[in-house]
Amino acid sequence: MRLINLPVISRIQGIIALVEVAALILCIPVAYYYNEPAFPFMFSILVCLLLSAVLFLLSAGADLKAFTHKDGFLSVAIAWILFSALGSLPFLFSGVMKNAADAFFESASGFTTTGASVLRDVEILPRSILFWRSLTHWIGGLGIIVLVIIILPNFMPNTYSLFSMESSLKEKFHPRTSAIGYRLLFIYIGLTLLEILLLYLGDMDLFESICHTFGTVATGGFSTRNASIGAFSDYSKVIIMIFMFLSGISFVVYYQLLKRNFRKVKNNEELWFYLAVCIIAGIFAVSVLVAQSGMTFRKAFLEGFFQVVSIITTTGYATADYLNWPAPGLLLIFLLFFTGASSGSTTGGIKMARHLVVLKNISDIFKKLIHPNAVSQIKLNGKILEQEVNTTVISFVVLYLFIFLISSVILSVTGVNDLLTSASAAASALGNIGPGFGSIGPAYNYAHFTPLTKTILSLLMIFGRLELMTFIVLFTPAFWKK
Repeated sequence: MRLINLPVISRIQGIIALVEVAALILCIPVAYYYNEPAFPFMFSILVCLLLSAVLFLLSAGADLKAFTHKDGFLSVAIAWILFSALGSLPFLFSGVMKNAADAFFESASGFTTTGASVLRDVEILPRSILFWRSLTHWIGGLGIIVLVIIILPNFMPNTYSLFSMESSLKEKFHPRTSAIGYRLLFIYIGLTLLEILLLYLGDMDLFESICHTFGTVATGGFSTRNASIGAFSDYSKVIIMIFMFLSGISFVVYYQLLKRNFRKVKNNEELWFYLAVCIIAGIFAVSVLVAQSGMTFRKAFLEGFFQVVSIITTTGYATADYLNWPAPGLLLIFLLFFTGASSGSTTGGIKMARHLVVLKNISDIFKKLIHPNAVSQIKLNGKILEQEVNTTVISFVVLYLFIFLISSVILSVTGVNDLLTSASAAASALGNIGPGFGSIGPAYNYAHFTPLTKTILSLLMIFGRLELMTFIVLFTPAFWKK
C-alpha cells in the first residue's frame, strides 16, 4: 500500500489549475470592455494550462478508488497553495507588482478571503486587475463552503461535525453530495445577485457593485477605493453591513430554510448566539463612541455597528479608522479579532459554535463545583455533544491561541518591531480578517513588511482558512507512516 497516492494528487491539482483557467477567462471581457491589456490574463491562462497538462501526464494510471484520507488532506493543502501561487500571475504579468512575495500575498489574501493588501493605491490599478482581486474572494468563499460542509467532514468527522450541526443533515450530504453542492451554489449566487442589485440602486456603478459584493458575500474585504466603504453613501454602507451579517450565517441554515426545516433553524443555538454577540458588541461600540468621542447617535450607530459586524464576520471592510476610537472601543475590536461568525459560513476565526461550546463547558465546571455529585452533559442545539467532539473543540481553541502567540513572536523576530502590530498581524492573518492595529490599521496596508514577513503571513492566512487541523495533521509523524 502506497503512503501517498501521487498520481491521484496530481490529477486533483491538474483540475485545480483548470478551475483557475476558468476564473481567469472571466477577466478577459472586463479588460476588453475597459480597453485594458488582456495579455496578463492570457499569459496566466497559458501557464495554468501547461501546468495542468504536466500534472495530468503525471497522473496517468491514477486509481481514484484508492484515494485515502491522507491523500485528501495533502490535496487540500497543496490546492490552496497552488491556487494562490497561480492567482499571483496576473499581478506579476501586469507589472502591478514587482516581486513574487507581494503577488503571492495579495493572491493568498484574496482566495482566503482575508482582504489584507500590499497595494498603497488601488484606485490607479486597471479595472481588470481590480476585478481579478475581488473575484479571488468570491471563488475562495465558495471553495471554503464546499470544503468545510461537503469535503472535510468525510476526512475528519469529529473536527468538522460542528459545521453541519445536525446528524440528519450530515447523513444527507453523503449520498447526494452533488445535489447539496448545487443548492449551496444556488444560495451563494442568490446572495451575490441580490446584493449587486441593491448596491447598483445606490451610488455605486455596476463594476463597483460587483466587486464589493464579491468582497461582502465571501467576507473578504477588497475594495476598489482607497477609503474602502468610507468612500460611499450611508445607503451602501447599510446594504454592505446587512450582507456581511447574512454572509456570517451558516450556509447550512440557508439550506435548512430552503428545505423548510424551520424547527432546526429555530433550535440552532449558534445562530442566536451570533446575533446576540453582534448586537451586544454593536451597542457597546455605539455607547463608547457617543459617550467618549462626542459623535451623534446616527453616526456612531452606523460606524460602530458596521465595524463590529465587519470584524466579527472577518470581512475587514472599513467606513472609518477605528484606531481613532477611544480605548474601550479599541479593546473591543481586538477581542472581536478572536470571534469569527458562524461555522459553515465564509468567515474565518474561531467561530461562534466553538465559543458557545467553551462557554457551556465553563458553565458546566461551575455547576459541578456547586453540585459535585451531579451528572451533567454538554448539549448543543438540544442534542448531547459527544465527548470526543467536545474535546476536539476545546483543543482547537487552545491550539488557535497557541499558534497566535507563536506567530506573534515569529513576526516580531522577522522585522515587525512594534509588538502591537506583530500581534494584530498574526491575529488578522490567522483569522482572515485583513486590517489590524499599529501600522496595519484600516487606513494603512502591509506594503512596508519584508518579503519574509509577507510570506509568513500568506501561509498563516491559508493555515487559518483551512481551520488549522488540515495543515497540522501533515506535520504529525503518524501521517507519514504506512
